[in-house]
Amino acid sequence: MMNILEVENLNIRDVRTGNVIIYNSSFNLQEGSCLAIVGESGSGKSVTCKSIMRLNNPSLRQSGDIFLNGENINQLSEKEMRRIRGRNLCMILQNGMSAFNPSCVIGQHMKETLSQHFGWNQNEIEAKMNNAMESVMLKNPTEIMNKYPHQLSGGMLQRLMIALAFVLEPDIIIADEPTTALDTISQFEVVEQFINLRERMGCSMIFVSHDLGVVKRIADYVLVMKDGKIIERGNIRTIFSDAQHEYTKYLISTKEELSNHFKKMMGRSNLAEN
Repeated sequence: MMNILEVENLNIRDVRTGNVIIYNSSFNLQEGSCLAIVGESGSGKSVTCKSIMRLNNPSLRQSGDIFLNGENINQLSEKEMRRIRGRNLCMILQNGMSAFNPSCVIGQHMKETLSQHFGWNQNEIEAKMNNAMESVMLKNPTEIMNKYPHQLSGGMLQRLMIALAFVLEPDIIIADEPTTALDTISQFEVVEQFINLRERMGCSMIFVSHDLGVVKRIADYVLVMKDGKIIERGNIRTIFSDAQHEYTKYLISTKEELSNHFKKMMGRSNLAEN
């Protein structure tokens, strides 16, 4: 399979403190596959993803090469990057509220984004968004389009971003901890929508998470990050059955403990109900 994205020797340094945040990261994303980046908070997962989008704080200086379909996007101007963001690279953030302008209704945000990339008129945008929203189980699309972001739940905002990705049909979707801010039921629904998105569009995906249960469900390959470095990589089966690094083993065992604890708790609550 072809690589759609190639990151080579990515280094990110905070110019205010001189601290290196990402050390010499290199990895590939194959066309049509899902790469998960896992690790605890502060390991460098989000900074790595934002560097691909070129959306990090200006005080974070990045060097190295980032090839998207063979083009080195690390050398593009901000104007050229704006052309690529959304249309070729689409990022879904962990907090849906931060993705939308709080001062305008959802429909206005969708209209601006889609008319900028495709030049569609109002009717075309509404028709495409209505279809996409129904496909991610959002009922009453017209009503939702007339609401402000704060009037919708976190789960609904995440599904709106997934619906927008359906319409944009980007080459790569980067999902940065998209289920963190959601309750358990919404988490499950949103993960199902990501799986649905992959199946329907055949797009490539980078999925950032510290939840290894979700990763096991959605990813083909895994990168494990710790303190700004990639410490282990492999396909999903190898990482879960034959991890080499102690830190990876620790992450997997913690996940299993939590899962067993949850099953026990559910078992107890079922007994209590009976």
